[in-house]
Amino acid sequence: MALLDDWKAIAYDEQKDRNELKKFWNEYFVMEKGVYEKLLADPDTEVKGTVKELAEKYDMDVLHMVGFLDGINDSLKIPNPIDDMTEDTVVSLAFDKEKLYMNMVDARADWLYGIPAWDNIFDETTKKSLYMKAKKMNTIVKPKKIYPNDPCPCGSGKKYKNCCGRKKAVG
Repeated sequence: MALLDDWKAIAYDEQKDRNELKKFWNEYFVMEKGVYEKLLADPDTEVKGTVKELAEKYDMDVLHMVGFLDGINDSLKIPNPIDDMTEDTVVSLAFDKEKLYMNMVDARADWLYGIPAWDNIFDETTKKSLYMKAKKMNTIVKPKKIYPNDPCPCGSGKKYKNCCGRKKAVG
C-alpha cells in the first residue's frame, strides 16, 4: 500500500469518532502552518529530500508529511509522484508562489494565506489581486438568458426571434 493511501485511510476515516478526527486535523493544521512558515521565510530556495528526511526536518511523522505533500502538490513547479511514493522517494518543495497563495485562498485556509511571511513576498495590491483571482477560479458564471423579444446579441438590431433565434429554431 502506498503512503498516500495510508494517509487517506487515517485522515478521511468515516468510521472514526468525529471529535477524534477533528483533533487529528487541528494537530495537522498546526504542523502544516509551521512548515509553511519555514518555507515562506526563504521562498526562493528549493527544499529537496526524501519523504523521511523532510518529515524529520520539519518535525513531523512520515504520514503527516505525506499529507503535507498531497496538499502542496498542486502548487509545485514540478509535481511530486505522490501516488506511489515511499519514505525513500526524493521530493521537491519548489513551489510557485502565486499558485500557492491562490490555492490557499481557494482552500479557505486563512491560517495559511494569512501567514505574515506573505507580506515579504507580495505587496498588498498583489495579494488582493491574487485573492480575487482565486475566488473567481471556481465560480461558475451562467450566461444571460436571451428571450425571444430581446435584441439579438449579434448586433443586427432585430429581435432575437427574428434573427439568430430563428436559425436555432429552424436548424
